[in-house]
Amino acid sequence: MAVFKYQAAYNEIYMRYLTALKIKTEAVTELEQIPFMPIDFFKTHKVISGDNSSHNEAWAFTSSGTVQSRHYVTDTAVYEKSYLKGFAHFYGNIDEYCVLALLPSYLEREGSSLIYMAADLIKKSGHRESGFYLHNFDELILKLKELEYAKQKTILLGVTYALLDLAEEIGMKLNYTIVMETGGMKGKREEMVREELHTVLCQRFGVSAIHSEYGMTELLSQAYSKGNGIFYCPPWMKVMIRDTNDPFSFLPDNKTGGINIIDLANINSCSFIASQDLGKSYSDNSFEVLGRFDNSDIRGCNLLAG
Repeated sequence: MAVFKYQAAYNEIYMRYLTALKIKTEAVTELEQIPFMPIDFFKTHKVISGDNSSHNEAWAFTSSGTVQSRHYVTDTAVYEKSYLKGFAHFYGNIDEYCVLALLPSYLEREGSSLIYMAADLIKKSGHRESGFYLHNFDELILKLKELEYAKQKTILLGVTYALLDLAEEIGMKLNYTIVMETGGMKGKREEMVREELHTVLCQRFGVSAIHSEYGMTELLSQAYSKGNGIFYCPPWMKVMIRDTNDPFSFLPDNKTGGINIIDLANINSCSFIASQDLGKSYSDNSFEVLGRFDNSDIRGCNLLAG
């Protein structure tokens, strides 16, 4: 509630959104009353909380796609603290791991918040074999074999299509490596449903589960899944499911709707975001991502409701 009141007063774009909705800040006394800003605002406006001087000091993270989202971050130390504490919350200290990042489509453009995070995790792991990989699969497979032989805890973080490409060539069982996908075929392969994708990757890599990272340009925090596509948030992040026919009301657990995200690490932009992802929440505060929708097809989303 304190973050909401701060951003309602010091975020010009969010303030204008609340005014358009005729929302009185003082009337908002419960979490469910907080309006979530449409994520597309990051494509059309400079979303920053704070005084005017901070606007000139902002680092801009950008999304892929024809029309890019731009997330202006006035203090990257907040982002670093968020992803480091988030990783530690789910996996322990980063210096226990070797980090292998297979992120070709992200490396090949500028402004990726995922690359910023991965580069810092690689650095802070302190392992001499940690690093980025593009298309040099032979070298990566050799590294994985050496790390497996040494029984070194390793994270293989990869964009989905690149992990599938690697899986077709690897031919080995990984016992000490966590395979973590960040999503995205990036037009390189046909889209697959999560169950099929994870089954293929589990079989090829010889692992019992595929981990996943849920993040986006407009967020400074990540949720993680250790299998079955069920994600958990760190304590300063929360997912709420909105009704696709009434974006200002929320659905109970086990019902499909739009994913709204509270990310308190977004203190200097906007912490209350209505995403374009579809999902379900569960009673243990976990959630599942089921797909995406656009505004022209909102009614059809109800066909997925359980």
